[in-house]
Amino acid sequence: MRKIVLLITVLFLSGTAFGQNDSAVFTGTVFIYGSGFNTRTVSRPFTLRLNRETPRDEATRLIRVLQESGQSELLDQLDEKKVGTFSLGSEVGRDVNAASIDEVGGRTRVRAVFARWINFGEVRGGYRSVDYPFSYIEIFVDPRTGKGEGTFIAAAQIRFKERDGQSQIEIEDFGTFPGRLMGVQMRGRIAE
Repeated sequence: MRKIVLLITVLFLSGTAFGQNDSAVFTGTVFIYGSGFNTRTVSRPFTLRLNRETPRDEATRLIRVLQESGQSELLDQLDEKKVGTFSLGSEVGRDVNAASIDEVGGRTRVRAVFARWINFGEVRGGYRSVDYPFSYIEIFVDPRTGKGEGTFIAAAQIRFKERDGQSQIEIEDFGTFPGRLMGVQMRGRIAE
């Protein structure tokens, strides 16, 4: 019993210090628009916790993997990476595999990618949705207020394309419309 209490105390203290100093937490509501046979709109609270950003050299390597081997190999390469977590409602959070942060038009832009929840029925039925193995989040936050909004693509394909002589990463949504992240509030900061 004593060992368990000591372990819980150590985890609590280390988690508290880490959570306050080295992570950013984004909370809000996600509106997911239905498509196909399920046309209902669902709203749920979400929590995105980022402990760190994907290092620039690692991001470059992952882009090269996508360019040379496609999204299946990218998914395999991201499998062991963890920069944070994302959860909807009271569900267990998924590991966020890659994240980038930059400034656009005076606002902080946060982009995150992770392997999505794939239901057993999708795999068993061989549905086309299994070709969309990622979830993608893009949030814009006002750095002064910590408030913002964003986009959530629950099922995404990620491809590398050449258009007009320029290399681009294309993110395709399986659904009709991407979900909206509303009432986003940021707390904390991300370790550099």
